[in-house]
Amino acid sequence: MSGLRKSTLSAGLLSLALSLVPPLGRAPAQAQGAPTGAEASRPWLDPALLAAARAEGSLIVYSSTNEQEGLPLFKLFTDATGIKVEYVRASDAILMSRMSIEFRADQKSYDIVQTATINKMPLQMLAAYELPEAGNISPDARDPNKRWYGVYANYNAPAYNTGKVKASELPKSYEEFAQHKEWAGKVAIDGTDNEWLKAIVQYYGEQKGIELVKTIVAALRPAVTDGHLALARATGAGEYWVSLNNYVNLSMNVKLAGNPIDVWALDPVTLFFGQVGVNAKAPHPNAARLAANFMLSQECQQFLAKFGRLPTRKDVPSNPPGVIEMLTQKKVITVLMSPDEERKWQRQFDQLFKGR
Repeated sequence: MSGLRKSTLSAGLLSLALSLVPPLGRAPAQAQGAPTGAEASRPWLDPALLAAARAEGSLIVYSSTNEQEGLPLFKLFTDATGIKVEYVRASDAILMSRMSIEFRADQKSYDIVQTATINKMPLQMLAAYELPEAGNISPDARDPNKRWYGVYANYNAPAYNTGKVKASELPKSYEEFAQHKEWAGKVAIDGTDNEWLKAIVQYYGEQKGIELVKTIVAALRPAVTDGHLALARATGAGEYWVSLNNYVNLSMNVKLAGNPIDVWALDPVTLFFGQVGVNAKAPHPNAARLAANFMLSQECQQFLAKFGRLPTRKDVPSNPPGVIEMLTQKKVITVLMSPDEERKWQRQFDQLFKGR
């Protein structure tokens, strides 16, 4: 995804240009209505906040989640609240750039953002807030500064095409990867996996970790791809036999669609989170808080689990079952970097995988 896309829940997808001006156009997602019994059946739906949110009339969502998941997810929110939703979808990098521009221009452009990079945003861009549903998610998925909360757990692990590679052939450690020279040219990794690299170095130590990655690169010549979902789909299609690393939820998404792909866990398992945050300049602040609370709810996380996303709530099982249990048998390293740290590790990643 090279640009922003704006969608509504009642209309087709619309393309948006990335620019300072004019501000984003507004298109209603669904007409506002009065839900029946929603407050009683949904614990996340605070009646007082709902009334204030309805008075604001709408909600604007920036998200890196694809429309196939994002649009029906927020239809649940609209059906429960009667609040129309505008859904703007783009990659993490494009959203981060857009939000920075809009913040400097003092634009009230969006209400909530859902990406995996909110922890890298300057604190002043995000509202500090308490969510009632936050008590039900993993403590690691709660920002100490209360600027973001984890909607789903983004575990990282290698994946393989089950039609090209036998389970018995899978490496039992990252050291064993370099022994599979028959995979040369058939292995890939996303070009932004700096969190994975930092976890490797943290687990093995700086010298050994860097030498290990150099050995893997020399032996297997991994392709460097653009987009984690595209990598999962390419592995499932057999274009690549093995993903050296990828987001487990996306590999599971492709598996659940019927493709021959699966994951296996090695030490270390990198973890960060798909997060939700509220814009400090939200045009609809009450609707923003209501929607953020919705995203931590059992209802939301059960819905996302249908697509293979791994919940941050213990009362929502993974899909397929047992994925989190399999991953957490290994050493899990949570990586949440500042912008300066990310730039450092991305430079190191580029030097190792791209030779620059």
